[in-house]
Amino acid sequence: MNLSQQIKKLRDRDQLSQEDLAEKIYVSRQTISNWENEHSYPDVHNLLLMSVLFDVTLDELVKGDVDQMRRMIQNDEMDRYGKLMGLFLLAAIVVGIVSITIWGVWGYLPLGILWVISMYFAMKVEKIKKKNDIKTFREIVAFTDGKTDLDDIRKQRNRKKYFLEKSLIVLAAGVIGALLSLLVSFITDFLINL
Repeated sequence: MNLSQQIKKLRDRDQLSQEDLAEKIYVSRQTISNWENEHSYPDVHNLLLMSVLFDVTLDELVKGDVDQMRRMIQNDEMDRYGKLMGLFLLAAIVVGIVSITIWGVWGYLPLGILWVISMYFAMKVEKIKKKNDIKTFREIVAFTDGKTDLDDIRKQRNRKKYFLEKSLIVLAAGVIGALLSLLVSFITDFLINL
């Protein structure tokens, strides 16, 4: 249950109107309405006042929202780290090929730096996946869609299929990386020979 529903439920339980609740915690009726309609979120001071007024712990008052916020943060982090990993890997390929073609052996330095940064973000993604026991592509999609109960999907997990799926992903990434490298290499050679 999210906080807006919890406030409404507790207010109804104690037979308080929005106006009554607003008066007791020193805010406007419109503020209570905004909280219940999820247009705004109460600050810590108001949460504490409501927990005392409703005689519930702060944890009971906001527990559902805290769990939901934690999942949203993890989803956002996983998405952000995945995008950064891809961006730096693409940059490593493009900049690496160009720098190697232009500077020779010294051109491997920018390639290595960008690749290390990309692997840092890949490790961040893997850490989130491990923390949430996410292994298959189907589980990753469900997690990033905000689904909390992955048990049904985990039961469908087949070890051989998982190994095959992971191998195909690694193979596809390698092929795409090689094709991009060849494309950038041809373009760089063409521009240098002009």
